Amino acid sequence: MRFHLTEEQAAIQEAIAGTLAQTFPMERLHAFADSEDDFDPASWKALMELGLGGLLVPEDAGGVGLTLLDAALASEKVGAAAAPGPIIGQMLTAIAVARSNNAQAKAHLEGLTSGATVASLAFGGEGTPDSWTATPQAGEVRFVQSARAAHLFLLGTPGGGLSLVEAGDGVTITPLKSTDRSRRLSTVAFTGSKAHELFAPGDPFVGKIHDAALVLLAADALGGAQYCVDKTVAYAKEREQFGRPIGSFQGLKHQLAHMALDIEPARAMVWYAAYAHDADLPDAARAAALAKAHLADRFVATTRAAVAAHGGIGYTWEYGLNYWFRRAAFDRAYLGSPARHRARAADMAGW
Repeated sequence: MRFHLTEEQAAIQEAIAGTLAQTFPMERLHAFADSEDDFDPASWKALMELGLGGLLVPEDAGGVGLTLLDAALASEKVGAAAAPGPIIGQMLTAIAVARSNNAQAKAHLEGLTSGATVASLAFGGEGTPDSWTATPQAGEVRFVQSARAAHLFLLGTPGGGLSLVEAGDGVTITPLKSTDRSRRLSTVAFTGSKAHELFAPGDPFVGKIHDAALVLLAADALGGAQYCVDKTVAYAKEREQFGRPIGSFQGLKHQLAHMALDIEPARAMVWYAAYAHDADLPDAARAAALAKAHLADRFVATTRAAVAAHGGIGYTWEYGLNYWFRRAAFDRAYLGSPARHRARAADMAGW
């Protein structure tokens, strides 16, 4: 039994963190937030060159052949950098296409694994399969990430099915004004679009894809929250009042300790949920629901505490904490609220 990352897993995180530090530093995040861009080609290209597009795809299908735990570790670093781009959608669309029996859909697999073809999630309703209502012929999905840049959409269909929808005729994109300035969101309407059914309603693999999305979203929240903790600790060591670092004051020490204690134990929830998914454990779906619910709440609480600990500078646009605060609000609402997933977890436990 291992309680720490392997050398390979640590290397994955270091590579992603280093790549994003170079291609998407704070200056670039400011520029992206102030622009109308739907996508950041430079950081996307760099991440895809690391293999993120095909991370979950088996090697014999042209991918890297790693696990959801590895994908969660990658998503964690994406969240820490507040990076844009539908990374989660790309990884899950690629594995869904690879696991399907649709030959026409599989023609897109090489582009998905390389990142040349961009894919985004289109899970409507309240985020869970039982609430999906849109079909390729009719309906709309809100809060689709980087929709204007996407070539494909992984659409959740009524009854818990999955279809691969091609952008173009029959797909109408309406940008939304979102709280989250690190990711561009749109409403996507489908009206007779070209689509390929990947999995019929009720196929068990659809639930696996949905659970994987929850785990990766929880990992994004974990990475963002850890960034806020680290940034606040560093600030407390540097900022001085009355001739001493503010981190030496007992009140702030307690606040920082609470932030750390909120996040470090939650890391185990994400890692276990990913492991349970990979190992097909009986409680995998419940672990995914709880991880999403808990990390989403902790991310919001941590960003609030980080802003408060910084004082006035934490509220300024230039300092940048607002990006993670806003990202936390989106992670909390997307794919179902914490209350919804806690209710699901309770149902799955038979409570």
